Amino acid sequence: MNKIKLIVGLLNPGAKYYLTRHNAGAWYINLLVKKYKINIKKNINFFGSISSLRINNNNIYILLPNTFINLSGMSVKNVSNFYNIFPEEILIAHDDLDLPPGIIKFKQGGGHGGHNGLKDIIGKLRNNKNFYRLRIGIGHPGNRDKVNQFVLSKPDNDEKELINLALHEAVICTEILFKIGYVHALNRLNSFKIK
Repeated sequence: MNKIKLIVGLLNPGAKYYLTRHNAGAWYINLLVKKYKINIKKNINFFGSISSLRINNNNIYILLPNTFINLSGMSVKNVSNFYNIFPEEILIAHDDLDLPPGIIKFKQGGGHGGHNGLKDIIGKLRNNKNFYRLRIGIGHPGNRDKVNQFVLSKPDNDEKELINLALHEAVICTEILFKIGYVHALNRLNSFKIK
């Protein structure tokens, strides 16, 4: 596995959207910011807010695009080009309709699965799909016609608690990723179950 050099949390910007399911990637990034006590600052050239942190002598950039989710690719592209980061060295944290709240999975490669943020990133990275993903389960409304409304609404209290517990485990697994390795982090996260 190549070392991850950039972690991106997908979101829609603004207070109106912060607590909505689509912003689960940003919730994860904000937990990292809090844990490692770093400041994340806006950078107009990167179309987002960026910072860096060190884990086990690894320097990792942390990015929150300030475009809407379906335009996230420009931010990821500009940062990766500037710092010479390859797609295989990027981890994208995003909400995932195919996983229930309380479940988070690591994955490398694959399609966009209908997620417009991933779709835009794949396009801006010249159709390279080999970046890593942190798939944050938010559940599914049960009807395709309700998906847009669902991802742009807030989870109920029980769902949010499950998501938060899983996000805290993801932060622990991020540290394992850089201290022990991807396989250990993958195995721990994939076997995580809320009691």
